[in-house]
Amino acid sequence: MTRRLAGLIVGALIAPLTLALAPLAAASAAPADPAAARVEAFDDALITTMKAGAAAGPRGRGRTLAPAVESGFDLPTMTRFAVGPAWASMSEAQHSALIGAFTRFTVASYASNFDSYGGQKFVVQAVQTRGPDKIVPVQLVSPHGAPVTLIYRLHETPSGWKIIDIYFNGISQLTTRRADFAQPLNMGGASGLVSHLDALTQKLEG
Repeated sequence: MTRRLAGLIVGALIAPLTLALAPLAAASAAPADPAAARVEAFDDALITTMKAGAAAGPRGRGRTLAPAVESGFDLPTMTRFAVGPAWASMSEAQHSALIGAFTRFTVASYASNFDSYGGQKFVVQAVQTRGPDKIVPVQLVSPHGAPVTLIYRLHETPSGWKIIDIYFNGISQLTTRRADFAQPLNMGGASGLVSHLDALTQKLEG
């Protein structure tokens, strides 16, 4: 369960990025760090979603999780990286449609994949700085099985620190997303990608 959850948290939007991380500190990051606090808030929302379980259904879990996704992630930036160079030639209306579709898909993905609770917990580790960004390693700990390390990448926005990527086993969520979106984008442009994302969201919501 733990490794499935960790694997599903990962995808990709930007080009692959290798993070040369120092060994993780044993102690949790100081709560005063705003990047750590942002990650903690999102991870807490994931636990709440998992505890809601099958009784809430994917749509109910999505309603619970949506505020945390929308406040915790810089979804416009993530969408822009996922689309790639084609973004520059698109209209503002197309940008808005893609951000909306990507947001709905992101919420539905987490709500679908984090669907049950078995005593898991997230433990935030010491925050590291990489240029203008902050790196927040987190261990996903389960009563059954070894801990799994997830690495959150955040950057600062006018409304605070926001998550822009998550890494698992060196794989970037943003890079995976960009690769997944290439074909529908090439075949149907912005509207084709919106339709693709909406179809995926509908499938995840059952």
